[in-house]
Amino acid sequence: MKVHLKTLGCRLNEAELETWAQAFQKSGHQIMRQAEAANLIVINSCAVTQDAARKSRQLVRRIHRDNPQAKLVVSGCYATLNQEEAASLMGVDLVISNKDKDQLVERTLTELNMEVMPAMSTEPGEISLFTRGRQRAFVKVQDGCRYRCTFCIVTVARGEESSRPVQAVLDEINALHQQGITEVILTGVHLGGYGSDLGNNLSDLISAILTETTIPRLRLGSLEPWELPDNFFTLFENPRLMPHLHLPLQSGSDTVLRRMARRCKTEEFATIVKQLRVQIPHFNITTDIIVGFPGETEEEWQASYDFIKQIGFGHIHIFTYSSREGTKAATLPNQVATEIKKSRSQQLHNLANTMKQAFCQENVGKLFPVLWEGYSEPLANGKQRVFGYTPNYLKVASVINSDESIENQTLMTQLTTVEDGYMVGYRAEFR
Repeated sequence: MKVHLKTLGCRLNEAELETWAQAFQKSGHQIMRQAEAANLIVINSCAVTQDAARKSRQLVRRIHRDNPQAKLVVSGCYATLNQEEAASLMGVDLVISNKDKDQLVERTLTELNMEVMPAMSTEPGEISLFTRGRQRAFVKVQDGCRYRCTFCIVTVARGEESSRPVQAVLDEINALHQQGITEVILTGVHLGGYGSDLGNNLSDLISAILTETTIPRLRLGSLEPWELPDNFFTLFENPRLMPHLHLPLQSGSDTVLRRMARRCKTEEFATIVKQLRVQIPHFNITTDIIVGFPGETEEEWQASYDFIKQIGFGHIHIFTYSSREGTKAATLPNQVATEIKKSRSQQLHNLANTMKQAFCQENVGKLFPVLWEGYSEPLANGKQRVFGYTPNYLKVASVINSDESIENQTLMTQLTTVEDGYMVGYRAEFR
């Protein structure tokens, strides 16, 4: 059977696709990159916003229209929160909620009568064609969240917290490394809450990975800035743990943070950032900000803007608040006018671009090990531009010969200038 996997939304959804791909292949099925070539399509949907839910519906309809003969399975947050609606969409054969995701492959094969005898090689390096040609993989280590931020529907869709055993994570990372993966990214709905149901914590997991695997690069996905274990910061002394964290701030105003039911005040956030930057030079902190949360006054917005500017982020994901049915925030009074939200969003985009440029400039002249990717842009005169990432997650471009390949290689690279959206670097051995 030929299987195509598609996702919308977060890195956790990406990680789940990786897991499903391997499970389908171990059952003797082939992963296809093109949906039109598949006879089974699995969609991991999103519902973080109303727009994401709409896009999930559109994706289901488009996939069915383009390949009406294929069996269609829908999972993810949209399918969990709107099971009847998802099941009624044209072409959908099976809906699997988030709580049953671990059984998605088994249930799909059984309930759609698609079980076959294994026919593919399962030797190391040939299990997951889904990750072949790539250098990094997302590894899901945790699901669910005990908290209820007032703007968030995802924690409702994902349910209670559940952590994967340390050994299961180690086994997956070692298998991925055997397949040629150079970098793994740990993901979860509430990654900082890892181990709350197992009697351990995120630091314990990271320590085990650094001790019991030889994966060259380990990254952390989005991590809430509260509940970081006491020994968390010392882990970055190991150069295999990449010096970049995405810490969602959401607002730089403490009164707005209270209405959001966030558990980290601005002063605490600033302390975390300072500790990381003192310990590791050029540590990259990126974040999420919601603009125009219900009741956000001009004074609160200015306080938020000033705090964001004070911290200085390498990148900001900016979200203009939109009401999401089923969340407490949707019922709050004093919703902010659309034109005000647009104005504040533009102000923040301008600031974010300035801060990103400043962080890039701070890194000019530095020498970093860059992990080069497979994607390239053809240029004239037999050249191509290739792209990769520094440990602190700066995108780097370099020009090499068209017949040359440095994909999945980590090479020392000198950062020389800042272009629009990336750094320019030269590999040190060619200087």
